[in-house]
Amino acid sequence: MRGLAAGNWKMNGTGESLSEIEALLAAHPTPGCEVLICPPATLLARLASMVHGTALKVGGQDCHAAASGAHTGDISAPMLAEAGADYVILGHSERRANHAESDAVVAAKVSAAQAAGLKAIVCVGETEAERDGGRTLDIITTQIEGSLPEGTDPACLVIAYEPVWAIGTGRTPTTDQIAEVHAALRAQLADRFGTDRIALLYGGSVKPSNAAEIFAIPHVNGALVGGASLKAADFGGIIEALSAA
Repeated sequence: MRGLAAGNWKMNGTGESLSEIEALLAAHPTPGCEVLICPPATLLARLASMVHGTALKVGGQDCHAAASGAHTGDISAPMLAEAGADYVILGHSERRANHAESDAVVAAKVSAAQAAGLKAIVCVGETEAERDGGRTLDIITTQIEGSLPEGTDPACLVIAYEPVWAIGTGRTPTTDQIAEVHAALRAQLADRFGTDRIALLYGGSVKPSNAAEIFAIPHVNGALVGGASLKAADFGGIIEALSAA
């Protein structure tokens, strides 16, 4: 399974930021893993045009469950696809918390994304209180069960485990903690879909200094990277670590 280094720019980046993509392409024209950037929607079409014909893929950060309609400010999956997206991130903890997105809402978005030809990166993760309460695996398995609708195509699915308490904090779970969750995810997905070819990403303060250690963990097939994906030098170090894993 080819590794995937996915960069989530979140609500960061203007046109000037595309110079970082130019630097990334110059430094890594033929990376040993798949590389994805999910910029803010305002940059998506420009970035897709810029990287056309290169190894770099482009994705959206969210989509609406409906293909069109009276949903001011939202973006549909067909719109993302038309703009040049290959992937879309769904169910990120910031969407679940800040926009009260339930597993059912995420599941509807997964159906919409795959119907539009996009690969869905579905995020799961526990809060610090849930981790401290020993509920991590229960939370993760429940999120997976509820967030993947009937008819989900495993060939167009990626799962990202992002412990909420580690996102943007500089804190990282131990390798044993990451391994436990990824092993449970692999078993659950294999049982449901009959395949072990669904990529499992780890996300949560991934940076060049810890990437190699994280990618050595069984069933970690890549990373969903936040802040470190904004700079070519930092994201490049993560790409190099994954390419060598």
